[in-house]
Amino acid sequence: MPGVVRVLDRGGPISVEPRINDRIRVPEVRLVGPNGEQVGIVRIEDALRLAQESDLDLVEVAPDGRPPVCKLMDYGKFKYESALKAREDRKKQVNTVIKEMKLRPKIDPHDYATKKGHVERFLRAGDKVKITIMFRGREQSRPELGFRLLQRLAADVAELGFVESSPKQDGRNMIMVLGPTRKKSEAQAERHAERAAEKRRREAGPDAEAPADAPQPHSTTPTST
Repeated sequence: MPGVVRVLDRGGPISVEPRINDRIRVPEVRLVGPNGEQVGIVRIEDALRLAQESDLDLVEVAPDGRPPVCKLMDYGKFKYESALKAREDRKKQVNTVIKEMKLRPKIDPHDYATKKGHVERFLRAGDKVKITIMFRGREQSRPELGFRLLQRLAADVAELGFVESSPKQDGRNMIMVLGPTRKKSEAQAERHAERAAEKRRREAGPDAEAPADAPQPHSTTPTST
């Protein structure tokens, strides 16, 4: 890849870093100042001189430009801030989990209610749910049974989830994917808040509320003598 240097990180993936300072070997560059100001097209020697005079680095930010675009910056500070931002982004990132629930096309009401409850719990937690209808024997000639069952389930959990992938036949099975109506991060935040509230209640103990037979304040009404 032009304009970048590949650095092998032992035990990890290959990282790609831009060319900086003397590694930039082109006759001229389009120079951008440290505050984003456009300096214009200058010779590489002049760009390197400006970087040295400013105690900054010349960093190639757009190697495919004609000429390449370079910016004056403190590259060490830039890498540090970029690493911090990437770390924060990873902390905020929540992996979406896909749960799976399998049903038979002629499922009895009790089993249906139980499995619907599981689907609701998954959706409430912010997870996607893959619903699989399994056909056996002659049931394979009645795909409408599975389709109607999936439609019924989608309607029953409509407050918690929506049909992300419509029912489709996959060999002997019929599959539908339900997505949660709220993000997983929101569900996790709600669970954390509930756990924190429960912890506070436990720590407060039974003395948190005044007992019903607690002594009442003395009346200020004077008594007759």
